[in-house]
Amino acid sequence: MKSLSRTAARPVLRRTARPLRLAAVFAAALVVSACQFSGSSPIEIGTPAPGTLRPGISNDLGAREHPRVVATYGGVYEDRGAERAVAQVVGRLVEASDDPSQSYRITILNSPAVNAFALPGGYLYVTRGLLALATDTSEVAAVLAHEMAHVTASHAIKRQQRAEATELAGRVLGNVVRDPDQQRAAIVSSQLSFARFSQIQELEADAVGVRTLAKARYDPFAAARFLTAMGQFAAFQSAQGAGKGAPDFLSSHPTTPERVQTAVRAARQIGAPGLGERDRDAYLTKIDGMLYGDDPLEGYIRGRSFLHKALGISFTAPPGYILENSPEAVLASNPNGTALRFDGADLTDFASLTAYMTSGWINGLIRDSVREETVNGLAAVTASAVTEGWSFRIAVVRIGRTGYRFIFASRSGGEEFTRDYEATVKSFRQLTPTEIARLRPLRIKVIRADAGDTPERLAVGMSGVEPARRLELFSILNQTPPGQVIPAGTPLKLVVD
Repeated sequence: MKSLSRTAARPVLRRTARPLRLAAVFAAALVVSACQFSGSSPIEIGTPAPGTLRPGISNDLGAREHPRVVATYGGVYEDRGAERAVAQVVGRLVEASDDPSQSYRITILNSPAVNAFALPGGYLYVTRGLLALATDTSEVAAVLAHEMAHVTASHAIKRQQRAEATELAGRVLGNVVRDPDQQRAAIVSSQLSFARFSQIQELEADAVGVRTLAKARYDPFAAARFLTAMGQFAAFQSAQGAGKGAPDFLSSHPTTPERVQTAVRAARQIGAPGLGERDRDAYLTKIDGMLYGDDPLEGYIRGRSFLHKALGISFTAPPGYILENSPEAVLASNPNGTALRFDGADLTDFASLTAYMTSGWINGLIRDSVREETVNGLAAVTASAVTEGWSFRIAVVRIGRTGYRFIFASRSGGEEFTRDYEATVKSFRQLTPTEIARLRPLRIKVIRADAGDTPERLAVGMSGVEPARRLELFSILNQTPPGQVIPAGTPLKLVVD
């Protein structure tokens, strides 16, 4: 969650503000088109061949979407080692691609989400989360080769054209076909056709990417290897309830065991395993010290607790809740379907907390439920609301001009729902100066295995994850199965603070 700016009477999310209506709070989803990237200080690679026409429409689309993508993914991440690693890869891939004249603008996005994508006009993006997951240069090259294939095949423009045609067909059907069932069936058929069209593009990019990977002298099996690692990491994130703040690679790129098998078959057509460079040592050296997980400006998730150094605040969710730190808010849920949102608002223009709570930003507010009280010595107001089948419990805790808001939502309500809400609100407090000084971001630390080291032994040094899950994360980040001795001298990633 970003630090708060001043916008009276409205929730402050990032640098903008919007009225908050509870009916939509827990239903909103962030959607970004597949294969898109951007940044404010991109690395440019490639020069258009003499005599080629300026791809005006492609450049215009890329330039238009670029700021939105950067904002969605937390801005641009600047790290010289990571930048060198990506630029080196793209330089080799351009020479081996189907269109060496295509120029690219590469941006590393400041997001822990694992994603890479492309925009028309040669805009390529990779998140620092993806770079942290990769174990060698060939895996980064595999992802970027896939995205470059979308650019050279103009997939984004073709997909947009097909989407517009699908939308137009739906409007025509709505105006012409009077039978609702027939209308719905026709629209579903059209949507399935578009989905299949997108799937064919992904498979085409997979095939071209593996071929480009091998031509650039990288390990062609890296594509299948990294797809497997992303699937494992996605499962790990899903179990934690994380990763919903920004779309990830697997959400925008269909991936199945069959797709991994397809990548393996494509690599085997080129040669046997062991062919091509992997470059693990050099790659891990470049990302040593890279930021991992949440950006410090958005606060930290540590187990079930959220801590924000700049704001000097903290709260802890009850057992069973999984926290997710998005740029707009801290979100959480439990297996029973209760959802939590934590964010902030400017209270400057309100004479009291009650005046703020009843100012109209909550639909379904039960006026008689509004109560002013204190939370760990801080002024607060609490209330209840019911709307569209949801029960809500709301609390706003005031520090200076800022109101820190807790919104709990449940379809069933009940005693457990109330207990969880009350326990979370009561846990809200200001951090001490010592706690603030000790709070540091997580980073990637590269070490080398000693003789006899195992994943179980090394995972103990991991930070920022529940102790019971350290081994799982270590094994995924390093592609080292538990129970196996790691060869001495192998470079490995730890997450440390």
